[in-house]
Amino acid sequence: MGHYEASVGSNEWYTPKYIFDAIGIVFDLDVAAPQAGPRHVPAKAFYYENSLERPWFGLVWMNPPFGNQRNKRLWLEKFFRHGNGIALLPDRTSAPWWQEYAPMSDATLFVSPKVKFERQDGSIGEQPGTGTTLFASGSIAALALMRAKSLGFVMRPCGPK
Repeated sequence: MGHYEASVGSNEWYTPKYIFDAIGIVFDLDVAAPQAGPRHVPAKAFYYENSLERPWFGLVWMNPPFGNQRNKRLWLEKFFRHGNGIALLPDRTSAPWWQEYAPMSDATLFVSPKVKFERQDGSIGEQPGTGTTLFASGSIAALALMRAKSLGFVMRPCGPK
């Protein structure tokens, strides 16, 4: 875990509005909404707790607690099993969990520059120690990331999954 991630002290960080503006879609469900409520996520419904035990529906937005590898794997397993949405995660390209799940993505967007997430009070956090990756699962999500290429570099798989 990077120095920044170890020092944030909270999982209550918000994705900035410009990310959603670039993606340009409305999600059916935010599966990991902060307890204090969503700030910028354009979604019709929100799960604030017990998301991994609840059924997901439609096009999902997933910005899960970054936590440890085991935690990321649980969220990514359910995300790719669901097969329809966009997930925001750290771009830890050499991490085993990243190596395992990135090939399952229908498009991967490496956001540049590094995303400065918002605190609960609306202030902007420091530059994180790692960048941000958006994984797409499903054709709607993949097309949205291709349209959002102004956020960074988009890759699509070159062969069968």
